[in-house]
Amino acid sequence: MLKFLSIRDFVIVSSLELDFSAGFTALTGETGAGKSILIDALSLALGERSDGVMVRAGCERAEISAEFDIANLPELQKWLKEQELEGDEGMCLLRRTLDSGGRSRGFINGRSATLQQMRDAGEHLLDIHGQHAHQSLLKQDVQRDLLDSHAGLHKHKEEVAINFKAWQTLHRRRLQLEQNAEAVAAECELLTFQRRDLETLSFSVTQWNSLLTDHSRLSNAASLLETAQFGVEILSEADTACLAQLNALTARLRSGLEFDSGLQDTLTILESAQNELQEAVYALRHYQQKLDADPQQLREQERRIADVTEATRKYRVPADQLPQVLAGIVARLAELGGSSDLNELTKQDEAAHAVYLSSANKLSSERAKAAKTLSEEITTAMQTLAMQGGQFSVALLPLNDGNVHGLETIEFQVSANPGSPLRNLAKVASGGELSRISLAIQVAASRAATVPTLIFDEVDSGIGGRVAEIVGALLKQLGRRHQVMCVTHLPQVAAQADSQWQVSKVSQNGSTLSNIRMLAPVERIEEVARMLGGVTITDTTRRHAAEMLGIAA
Repeated sequence: MLKFLSIRDFVIVSSLELDFSAGFTALTGETGAGKSILIDALSLALGERSDGVMVRAGCERAEISAEFDIANLPELQKWLKEQELEGDEGMCLLRRTLDSGGRSRGFINGRSATLQQMRDAGEHLLDIHGQHAHQSLLKQDVQRDLLDSHAGLHKHKEEVAINFKAWQTLHRRRLQLEQNAEAVAAECELLTFQRRDLETLSFSVTQWNSLLTDHSRLSNAASLLETAQFGVEILSEADTACLAQLNALTARLRSGLEFDSGLQDTLTILESAQNELQEAVYALRHYQQKLDADPQQLREQERRIADVTEATRKYRVPADQLPQVLAGIVARLAELGGSSDLNELTKQDEAAHAVYLSSANKLSSERAKAAKTLSEEITTAMQTLAMQGGQFSVALLPLNDGNVHGLETIEFQVSANPGSPLRNLAKVASGGELSRISLAIQVAASRAATVPTLIFDEVDSGIGGRVAEIVGALLKQLGRRHQVMCVTHLPQVAAQADSQWQVSKVSQNGSTLSNIRMLAPVERIEEVARMLGGVTITDTTRRHAAEMLGIAA
């Protein structure tokens, strides 16, 4: 609900600060006093297009701030949180600035916001009905939502949407598989060959490392045997072998111990070296016996290495990554195998489509019932709003394949005159007719409407007398569920309001300014009397005005 509106230097408004209440509020005043300025200012705060001429002459900048109570609007609260635009709990502040050069900025709860974000927030807060572009009832999405809300079909809609998305997912997979069947088959054939190739190779990183070590040893066996033999000869078998020389030296040192015990340490070291060299000789002889220079085994190892090397070139990876390549091929084959059965996928597609059609047909049936009831209610209301013989219809236009919203689009159609064919509401109704039809729709669907504030701009255009009283009564009725504001020239409408604002022009410092103020009960009598009597207001006119206000109260 709109709680507060501040307007600064906008058109012919210098400064206004207005507090609003619930119920039905009438805005009245002389023609040209600026009654529509309030609506224009609110439209600007809700993200409508701006123009530098809207800035009051001689001023640099105009500013409009609108504060709304959103405690009962959980959808808007959720949206503000998602957009990181939260403010004080249960409140939403929209602010728009406009400079004389035409540049404007928007703010939501003190944070900079785009005009689209302001428009999105505004759709939750306020609806303006009248001869303005800001007319949500002309949008097909709004018409569909209004019908579904009126009939309480939210759960049905959610079920249809879920089933449609599930069906579309399977349907797209099926089409993709059909279109790429040959490519998928070719890929499967290649992957199967590669899998068989790598599985036949039976590659293991551990075995591969062991193979390289063994191959390196076997391929150098002759050189290794020669090295071992050379070592045995140098240490033990040659005429001047190390061990023979060392044995002779230790023998002489033992003899020398008889004369000098100081040689004992040296002898001990050499005896240890003698033992170590003897062990080395034993080890080299054992190595000679163990080393098997088998040409056949070497050829087998070289053939295995060649196979692995060929695989690394083929799959363009190092040898140690061949197991990962095989795992990837197996996974891809499993993926293709899960969706390659076109017949099975076709059955799933058809079953999902049947589920969608079943839920969508139920939704269509409920919509048809609600459309008939709503059409009759609005047609009846039109007869009381100076549109005798007019007809309203909620048309369900079939969609060939359906969509996420069901098997039809919703279109509001109207015949404003007897005998005229029903046509799209947006293309047929004049401004005044559209305002009254919108009023009839809102009254009929007010129980389901989610926008808390409704503004009607001169919905009484072209009517008077008894019909004007009916319009006033309808607005008063609507004000029980919503905050309603109406710009009106008719005393019959104004008298029905719970509160009344007077818009007037005043001269100040050589400038003409617009002023808005709430009228006290006595002042309301004078204003309604002015609307009844024109220039000359008599006591009789005042008594008539008081009587109208008394009856309405």
